[in-house]
Amino acid sequence: MQTYDLIIIGAGPAGMTAGLYAARRAMKVIILTMDIGGQVATTPDIENYPGIDFVKGTDLAQAMYEQTLKAGCEIRLNTMVDNLEKRGEEYIVKAGGEEYSAPTVILSFGKTPRKLGVPGDEEYRGKGVTYCATCDGPLYKNKTVVVVGGGNSAIDAALYLEKIASKVYLVHRRDQLRGEAVMIDRVTKNSTVEIIWDSVVTEVAGDGEVVTEVKLKNIKTEEQKNIKTDGVFVEVGFEIKADFVKSLVKTDEAGQIIVDEFMRTSDPNIFAVGDLTPVPYKQIVISGGQGAIAALAAYDDNAKRAGKPTGGTDWGSLKK
Repeated sequence: MQTYDLIIIGAGPAGMTAGLYAARRAMKVIILTMDIGGQVATTPDIENYPGIDFVKGTDLAQAMYEQTLKAGCEIRLNTMVDNLEKRGEEYIVKAGGEEYSAPTVILSFGKTPRKLGVPGDEEYRGKGVTYCATCDGPLYKNKTVVVVGGGNSAIDAALYLEKIASKVYLVHRRDQLRGEAVMIDRVTKNSTVEIIWDSVVTEVAGDGEVVTEVKLKNIKTEEQKNIKTDGVFVEVGFEIKADFVKSLVKTDEAGQIIVDEFMRTSDPNIFAVGDLTPVPYKQIVISGGQGAIAALAAYDDNAKRAGKPTGGTDWGSLKK
């Protein structure tokens, strides 16, 4: 079994910021994750990160990754966490056929894209149905695509895809979008993007090999229509899959992990940060701030257990 001062599950902005801050405090830290960046890595363009006028999501995720590694944090990629349990004063994480032990854990595994839940959704996943415009968008150069959703993620995807595809349909179940005003203005004035209001996808159809069309229904008029398309980009929100920790921490009615101002869960030695918490405004900068808070609180807890000074600032001023 491999032992650490702190185990972090997930490597989005919250997890990597936590790893950065904890490693700078000379904690022995490991991040267990399937990939790097979380939703940031699937965001085409970022224009609201403080100090950076414009950056690609993949570039920001890579920069965070390299900085966290440089600080001394170990990051284990392509590692699926199977179980988390408490044994005495330690937490045991089973992942990738290995066991990891630490007195403190930070949960930062984010959310999972919500599926359409209609006929053809699963059948054509990877055959035209996708949940990542950044990842799969280049495959649809000069083709027709459908984006489903009405929030910032859907708008981002539509604006990104209009630079690649010949035609973009944005299907939204309401009569107005729910993103940032500047983004809504851009997409509504874009000649390549056609918005289909008050409509939902009822079926994704194809020829058995790839997607060929989507079937829509207007929820107000009940009118049905089919749209020929080469790809369907699903951006209808996210859900938290936290079954492996629900026996250890309390969650709310939405499945989010409840935390206090220090990002502690109902178990004081387990922290949760990022989009899987009820903290409002799911933004990169907020997730990063949560990660920093959790890491510094975890450091103080570990220092107390070891009888060492706690508190202070990142530039070295400590108090007892």
